[in-house]
Amino acid sequence: MSCRNELAEAKFQELSEYIDSLRDKEGALISVLHKAQQLFGYLPERVQKFVADKLNMPVSSVYGVVTFYSYFNTEPKGEYVISVCMGTACFVRGAGDVVSELQQKLDIKVGETTKDGKFTLDVLRCVGACGLAPVVTVNDKVYGHFTKDRVSKLLEEYSE
Repeated sequence: MSCRNELAEAKFQELSEYIDSLRDKEGALISVLHKAQQLFGYLPERVQKFVADKLNMPVSSVYGVVTFYSYFNTEPKGEYVISVCMGTACFVRGAGDVVSELQQKLDIKVGETTKDGKFTLDVLRCVGACGLAPVVTVNDKVYGHFTKDRVSKLLEEYSE
């Protein structure tokens, strides 16, 4: 068995133990999906099927929850997830230009990940920091008053 398969099996084992430890499995789907995404980084079809089997529910129900909540990902994310707030305050202060510049520099569209797996570009509806508009986040770090002129420097910072 390859190292990659052993790692995946260890993650499935940990998820299985987590599910088995739950008292109320009927109301546990969202917490189980959070745990699964923490372990795997995203929720591919194989993981969704595993969760459905362990919780004795249809895969379609799991898929419905995964696709309803924007927190859950069905595709792997890059090492650095760059999110641009597109709420009203950010949008009117140039967030659209920031998104366009990031798409051009990274050669990806919103929702995609660079071929090297380094960056994923996302947009958000509101970060809750309107006084800093426009706002960009990279993983958990917040950049306020962000302009398209700062894109190259930001990408350099995370490319080193």
